[in-house]
Amino acid sequence: MKRFLNLIALAAVSLALSGVAHSSETKAAAKPDLAAGEAKATTVCAACHVADGSRGMPTYPILQGQHPEYLVKQLTEFKEGKRKNAVMNGMAAALSPEDMRNVAAFYATKKAKPGFAKNPELVASGEKIYRGGIAKKSVPACAGCHAPNGAGIPAQYPRLAGQHSDYVKAQLTAFRQGDRTNNPQMSSIAANLSDKEIDALSDYIAGLR
Repeated sequence: MKRFLNLIALAAVSLALSGVAHSSETKAAAKPDLAAGEAKATTVCAACHVADGSRGMPTYPILQGQHPEYLVKQLTEFKEGKRKNAVMNGMAAALSPEDMRNVAAFYATKKAKPGFAKNPELVASGEKIYRGGIAKKSVPACAGCHAPNGAGIPAQYPRLAGQHSDYVKAQLTAFRQGDRTNNPQMSSIAANLSDKEIDALSDYIAGLR
């Protein structure tokens, strides 16, 4: 009986160790392949986002320095149809989860270049909203989630500093109008912003460093 119990104990230990080894192998396999990410970015994403995700056309987001977890989330939601965009829905549909991790990791390794505000007259009001919110309209300070310097919080909130003002404006407007629905928090915040406030915020964020 004692020998039988010992065999069971050994089997249990063996299974546990096997599980640990398998877990380690899974984690190692999940490590992003930057070379594959660069290749995919160059062949698939470069037309709109430039090969390194830098300052391309203002209607498309700058991807340099963006948190990889955020990029993976957005690509996944484009693929699943939770975020709507005719071009991105089609592009993301062809990407595997591994492709998404690789591309996101590649862009995250790039240092984002600084941007510039276009309208100095809007910067002051944009900064006021970004740092202090609008209490009477229940609009919280953007800095609370995206950080005072616009760096965002990995895996939670995207980096905003230096982002194209045209793109930021388009996204805030889409949240307000219900055209973008993959973030209820942003939808409720944008619903209380006027066109002028969105313009001011977008311009301030473009020059934020």
